[in-house]
Amino acid sequence: MEFNEYQERAKETAIYPNKLDGGFYYTALALAGEVGELLNKIKKIARDNIQIPREEIISELGDILWYLSETARNFNISLEEVAEYNLKKIRSRKERGTLQGSGDNR
Repeated sequence: MEFNEYQERAKETAIYPNKLDGGFYYTALALAGEVGELLNKIKKIARDNIQIPREEIISELGDILWYLSETARNFNISLEEVAEYNLKKIRSRKERGTLQGSGDNR
C-alpha cells in the first residue's frame, strides 16, 4: 500500500469531537498518547525482561501511523510528502556527517 492510499483510507474512519476544530488538537495529542503506549511496552521489555507479542507492537505502531496520518492531513500535508522530506533531510545529514549530534538544523 502506498502512503497516500493509506492516508485516504484512514480519513474514512476519522471522527473527532465537535468541540475540537478540525481535529488538529485531538490528533496531535492522541499521537503523543499512542507513542506513550508504545514506550510503555518497551519499558516493560527492559524492566521486566519479557517479550511483548509482536501483534501488540504492530497494533501500537498502527495507532501511531493512523494519528500521524491524520495530524499531517489536518495540516494539508500528505504522508508521501512527509516521507520524501524526511529521507532527503536524513540523506543530507549523512552526506555532511551530521547524523549524530543535536539540533534540528544540523
